[in-house]
Amino acid sequence: MPTKTSVRPAAASDVPALLSLYAELHPTDPPVAPERVAEVWQHIAAQTGRTILVAELGGDVVGTVDCALLPNLTRGARPYLVVENVVVAERVRRQGVGTALFDAVTELAQQTHSYKIQLISASKNEGTHAFYRALGLEPRAQGYRRYL
Repeated sequence: MPTKTSVRPAAASDVPALLSLYAELHPTDPPVAPERVAEVWQHIAAQTGRTILVAELGGDVVGTVDCALLPNLTRGARPYLVVENVVVAERVRRQGVGTALFDAVTELAQQTHSYKIQLISASKNEGTHAFYRALGLEPRAQGYRRYL
């Protein structure tokens, strides 16, 4: 019988698992000093409207998504939810983990009366984009960025 995926907000104790997942997402990123990791985590945890969700399968953290709720003066002053750093461990892909994460993202957006969920994907994998479309996300805007 397959194990059910559960999704919850990340805690400080999840940081090592998050770092492992982020290494899969960006394998060329240099390691970050533990003191800096702790400092950044404290800022994230204290940030109003910021929620990092983790997905667990069989007690292991196997996926994550970072959500930032942004106040807004348009759309009836309804906020919007920006989604970043989406990653599911390669060993458990195609087992419903990503869907469970996005179900939780959608629930968070609905609970906060957000008018949209915004995600920008730089993935070159068409399967990733097909997955996002299957979740009801639509490629409706042109995105621009400048890396510094």
